[in-house]
Amino acid sequence: MSDENKETTNVQHIYRNKTDKRILKKNPWRDYRLHFTILVLAVIAMFIGPIDIVITKDVTVSIMPLLYSMILGLVFYLAKPITWIERKQSRVAEGAMMLFIGILIAKLAVSSGQSMDLLFKMGPALMLQELGHLATILIALPVALLLGFKREAIGMTNSIGREPEVAVVIDKYGFNSPESRGIFALFIVGTMIGTVFISFFTSICVSVLPLHPFAFAMASGVGSASMNAAALGPTLAAFPGLETQVEAFAGFSNLLSFSVGIYIVIFLALPLTEKLYFILEPKLGKKAIVKSEGDKNA
Repeated sequence: MSDENKETTNVQHIYRNKTDKRILKKNPWRDYRLHFTILVLAVIAMFIGPIDIVITKDVTVSIMPLLYSMILGLVFYLAKPITWIERKQSRVAEGAMMLFIGILIAKLAVSSGQSMDLLFKMGPALMLQELGHLATILIALPVALLLGFKREAIGMTNSIGREPEVAVVIDKYGFNSPESRGIFALFIVGTMIGTVFISFFTSICVSVLPLHPFAFAMASGVGSASMNAAALGPTLAAFPGLETQVEAFAGFSNLLSFSVGIYIVIFLALPLTEKLYFILEPKLGKKAIVKSEGDKNA
C-alpha cells in the first residue's frame, strides 16, 4: 500500500472514530453494541436460573440470576479483548440502570400503599431500624484502623456512603480532606461491588438467621435503589407467598433510609465516628516507623 493510500486510510479511520464519539456523546443510547451485550448477559443469567447451594441440612443459599449477571458484566468490563465495553459505556449503563430500576421502585410504592395499615402498625420499628446503620461504625471503624487508615476511616465508616452521605461529609470537611477521600473510596467500591455483595450476603442471612421476613425486608432498605433491588430478590425467593408485604417493607425502609438517614449521619453517625476515632486510633492505629538518619547509618 502506498504512503498516500495509508494516509487516506488513517484520515478515514480518525474521522470515523470522531464521528462515532460525537454520535455517542450526543446520544449515548445509540451504542447498540452495549445494549446487545447486556441483552446477551441477561439471557445467559435467565437461562442458568436460580442456583441453590446446600451448605447443611437446614441451610441453603440461593444464588439469584441478578448476582451472576452482574459478575458477568464486571468480567466483560475488565476483559481486555472486549474493547467496546469501557468507562463511557459503564456510565451509560449506570444511567440506564437507574432509569429502569424506577419501574421496580414504582412497584414497591404500589405495594407500600396496599400495605399502609401494616406499615402504620410497625411504625416505631421502621423508624428505630434506622439506628441499625450505626453498626457500620462499631464494626468497620476498628477494622479500618487495624488496616492502617487514619482520618480517612471517618469518611469510610460513618455510613454505607451513598450520595446524601457523600454530600454531608464534603460539606463538613471539605472536598480535599482525608474524610472526603475516604467516603469517595467507599462510594466507588459500593458502586462497583455493593450490589453483588449484598445479594450474596442476603442469600446467606435468610438461610442462616432465624428472623422474621419483615426484618429482612427492612434490612434491605439501605438507601440505595440498586442495593435494595439486589437484596430484595433473595428475600422474595426465600419467603414465597409474602411478596406484597416484603416489597412494601423493603420499599418503605429504603425511602426512610434515603430521607431520614441523612439526619442520622449529621446528628449521630458523624459525631459518634469522630468520638470513637479519637478513642480507638491511639490503641488500634498502625504507627509508622520512621528511621532517623543515625539509624540508617548505624
